Amino acid sequence: MGLQRINMPQLGESVTEGTVSTWLVKAGDHIEKYDPIAEVMTDKVNAEVPSSYTGVIKELVANEGDTLEVGQLMCYIEVEGAESGENRTQPEKPEKAPENNAPADKDQSMKNRYSPAVMRIAQENDLDLTQITGSGKGGRITRKDVENAVNNKDQASNQPNVKSQQIPEESQKEQVEDFTPPIIRRKPIKVNEGDREIPVTGLRRTIAQNMVRSKTEIPHAWMMIEVDVTNLVAYRNAEKDQFKENEGYNLSYFAFFLNAVAKELKKFPELNSCWAGDKIIQRKDINLSIAVAHGHELYVPVIKNVDEKSIKGIAKEINELSRKARTGNLTADDMEGGTFTVNNTGSFGSVESMGVINYPQSAILQVESIVKRPVIINDMFAARDMVNLCLSLDHRVLDGVICGAFMSHVKSILENISSDTTPIY
Repeated sequence: MGLQRINMPQLGESVTEGTVSTWLVKAGDHIEKYDPIAEVMTDKVNAEVPSSYTGVIKELVANEGDTLEVGQLMCYIEVEGAESGENRTQPEKPEKAPENNAPADKDQSMKNRYSPAVMRIAQENDLDLTQITGSGKGGRITRKDVENAVNNKDQASNQPNVKSQQIPEESQKEQVEDFTPPIIRRKPIKVNEGDREIPVTGLRRTIAQNMVRSKTEIPHAWMMIEVDVTNLVAYRNAEKDQFKENEGYNLSYFAFFLNAVAKELKKFPELNSCWAGDKIIQRKDINLSIAVAHGHELYVPVIKNVDEKSIKGIAKEINELSRKARTGNLTADDMEGGTFTVNNTGSFGSVESMGVINYPQSAILQVESIVKRPVIINDMFAARDMVNLCLSLDHRVLDGVICGAFMSHVKSILENISSDTTPIY
């Protein structure tokens, strides 16, 4: 028999870490290869981690609620059928942050790649990540590194007569050239009698980390247009009952909006792109991320190649992804590859909102409620069905000219929808 490691797997593209939400096994359990051992939550999807071996669980190293980087140790398993001592590995002691005088790892290729958890803790505690020595692979700074740095900082602040460190002139120059907004350290929030404390875990923590990253890294700008969708409302109302009878699912307004957006992203690929530091990547495929809520949880699955689908096909995808979210069957593939986000905020009655961009995309469109409003047509008042479309954009990638043209073209499509111009099938 041999002792083997089971590490945090990579559960999707660009996924760098996962949170152990539930252990499905305990020490001493016998499991078969490919049996699920834990439920893990990432910023993409909830997934089960399978065992890579048949054997007996010896030790659960990670606790429920722990966030581990990809490749970090989760547990040990005693493998059946291996020769005694073969591939035997002794359990590692908990990581210790390197001492200040410890020699740095020669490989520093991952030094400046920070996970959302590391960035959040650093921001909350006013830490300079460039001054922390990483103990992870390639010199990467781990969560334990920043937590130890916080503890050391708190201990230092309690020491009397500690003089502030002078920053060399060259370092000051580097900081000016690589300017980042000042970070205000939060004071502990007082909990009063009768207040309810709700631990931030799982999906809510992941959402919070992603929103902080998006607002920290992306310079948001915002614009809104009004669209007269009276023709769309009439067309959809005339077709919805027959469609439901034939297909078994609803013909939603949202399918028409996604269809219009996909058509215009073909003409304006600048919005179907992302910022990559020294370059901008324009995506060939048009994969639209949509928000799907289930209870208190929010998922952002992706409809792939929307420009190639009919309105019926889009409506079917919306129905299928919503069903998967309700039943907890969304897969990693369902959540990956989004290039632009369209959010149906109108389903909550919202009429105007500014969305936070879904990192690393460059824009998000909010489709608000369709409401009856008085509109002047030929110098006369008329009751029309109106909707606001609100666009948040990454100002590093986009500007008002290109986004204004995109929104104008989407408006034109929606205002001219009819059975002649917009077939459902």
